Amino acid sequence: MGRTEDQDFTAFVAERGASLLRIAYALTGDRHAAEDLVQSALAKAYARWSRIHGDAEPYVRRVLYHEQVSRWRWSGRRPEVMYASVPDRPVTGPDEHTALRMMLRDALRQLPPRQRAVLVLRYLENLSVEQTAQILGCRTGTVASQASRALERLRKLVPDFAELTDQSEALR
Repeated sequence: MGRTEDQDFTAFVAERGASLLRIAYALTGDRHAAEDLVQSALAKAYARWSRIHGDAEPYVRRVLYHEQVSRWRWSGRRPEVMYASVPDRPVTGPDEHTALRMMLRDALRQLPPRQRAVLVLRYLENLSVEQTAQILGCRTGTVASQASRALERLRKLVPDFAELTDQSEALR
């Protein structure tokens, strides 16, 4: 890879790395696993960087999702173990939505990996059912049923979430 390609890649990582890490964290529910996932996706993108033309972010995100799906398939042979973690620093300042966000984060961690991926792709990434199905390598009906089950589970785990989603549906 030439010097300008190295510089382009470095600039891309500096500019979009935090965004990729947020998506990876939403997919994995674990900071360290998210960092590993981003590193793996960026390593694969770096190997093909000279062949990526135009906006590289969609390509890198696709690699990120495919890498995570591969990890789920591989880890399907052994159960996923989730550990509670203590925040590095206390939350400061009054924020009425902080408790709800923390409950949602914890509830998302309790979802099976595929349901979490569907929610991330559909609602965080704002992708269509078809796009989500293509990325996850499944049928559109699977995406719809997984999203429905995941939202139902979130409503049970976080009652305030149920109120928010009921209000947003009433506004439609």
